[in-house]
Amino acid sequence: MPALPSWLTEPLWDQFAALLPQRPEFDPAHPLGCHRRRISDRIVFDKLLQVLRFGCSYEAIADSTCSATSIRNRRDEWIHLGLFARLKQMALDAYDRIVGLVLDQIAVDGAITKAPGGGEAAGRSPVDRGKQGMKRSGMTDGYGIPLGRVLAGANCHDSPLLAPTLDLLGEFEPLPDEVTVHLDAGYDSAKSRTLLGERGLHGRIAHKGTKAPVQATRRWHIERTHAWQNAFHRLARCYERRGSVIEAFFDLADTIITVRSLIRRAWTTHRWDTRPRRRP
Repeated sequence: MPALPSWLTEPLWDQFAALLPQRPEFDPAHPLGCHRRRISDRIVFDKLLQVLRFGCSYEAIADSTCSATSIRNRRDEWIHLGLFARLKQMALDAYDRIVGLVLDQIAVDGAITKAPGGGEAAGRSPVDRGKQGMKRSGMTDGYGIPLGRVLAGANCHDSPLLAPTLDLLGEFEPLPDEVTVHLDAGYDSAKSRTLLGERGLHGRIAHKGTKAPVQATRRWHIERTHAWQNAFHRLARCYERRGSVIEAFFDLADTIITVRSLIRRAWTTHRWDTRPRRRP
């Protein structure tokens, strides 16, 4: 069963393959020059997509074409080269060029997920009987395109994560003259308002004790993005222990979300050879 439809997998692979360095088919260090052939990068890439989408273990997804050890080794090699972060940045650049990022409206919010294996980004979850959990402080543009995230233990409050999350906006400079940041009541404090003022940002913060629907502001976009990210079961229930691996899976998921949104929004305004026959 494919993890993603072909109209989404193929452009992802084409861009990722362009980032891969050249590798010989056989290991040149082998004394006889006849070592086993290197497993195709495309096979490993498809395996990682399946792990991300279905949340299965590496052993469960391994087969005669690729072992679990090969998947992990190639994953770590690509993380060391920074390929997942570069792929995400390429997707954001393409989206900004074709559709346009809505950077004058920013939404920030935290989400708690399970982390049964513990690890560098895990802590006691206050909403899951003290079990290990992970919090991500995510940031999106005005449409819901993920711009970045900060990972922490589930026992970390949203407010202290606001500053490092907003620091990620430095990657998108120059910003519009007026930027509004939409926040929920968890950020309703003088400290948060001071922090926004120091950065020259306007804050639209829900007030504590006042019931208001999420649709009252543009904060609902990030709630939808959290739901999009949780559809990747490797993120909703994370067994990875190393922060670099978790970040890589998030970068890959954010790339998929961005490219999918790009194809859907450009379907009615652009034409290309591999354009889906129906709007996805």
